[in-house]
Amino acid sequence: MIRATAGLPFFRSIFNQLPQYDYVYLGDTARAPYGNRSFSAIHEYTWECVQKLFEMGCPLVILACNTASAKALRTIQQQDLKNEDPAKRVLGVIRPTAEVIGTYTNTNQIGVLGTKGTVQSGSYLLEIEHFFPDLKVYQQAAPLWVPLIENGEHDNPGADYFIKEYTDKIMAQSPEIDTLLLACTHYPLIQDKINSFLPPHVKTVAQGDIVAASLIDYLHRHPEMEQSITKNGTQEFYTTTDDTADFDNNATKFFGAEVKSKFVSVTG
Repeated sequence: MIRATAGLPFFRSIFNQLPQYDYVYLGDTARAPYGNRSFSAIHEYTWECVQKLFEMGCPLVILACNTASAKALRTIQQQDLKNEDPAKRVLGVIRPTAEVIGTYTNTNQIGVLGTKGTVQSGSYLLEIEHFFPDLKVYQQAAPLWVPLIENGEHDNPGADYFIKEYTDKIMAQSPEIDTLLLACTHYPLIQDKINSFLPPHVKTVAQGDIVAASLIDYLHRHPEMEQSITKNGTQEFYTTTDDTADFDNNATKFFGAEVKSKFVSVTG
């Protein structure tokens, strides 16, 4: 039901609110991170993962990755799914966030912190304008944050320089920003550090609970999908790297509970 390595915090939020369902998590760790890759590469990788999850019996797949949602979701929904079972669905994380982010700000000015790929896609600018046309949105790519987190360096004092660098850059765009969206599933792991470099009136918003609430609403509105999902409260974890022990160690930090994964190939 879920894909993308750093999507584990999203998965945790969803599982906490919907523990009755069966979940399959697929982390494309062999090719991650996606943030600086081209549109075509991200689409190819994402669609391969989606197809694998379909093969595993998942009728609903959530791209728990902002970059994949920004660069691959539209093509998957509008083109790739045409040759699949019409009952299957693929959802992203950008639209659910855009639908509510305007309710967090008092100044009508927000900042979006994301990967280079997410920022360059302009997806948040387009989606937020659709729901909150009067909102002013500023963006800042933070390309070094994901490598720091993936390599377990984010808790070290040396990471503070790079965390402060990007928070300073986004706040320099407008002193009226009062809300910062953490538009990457990695960033909640450094949310406390980000907060420490912000003025006290600025709040940061992580997406996990937003996406979980949106999924609950989606299932209420689509009872046929809700009924097609099995309900035994199980979790299965898969990774595209054969070093499952290393994945399990890192994934446990992201998920907040012990993870035991299996290797799976998505390229045939």
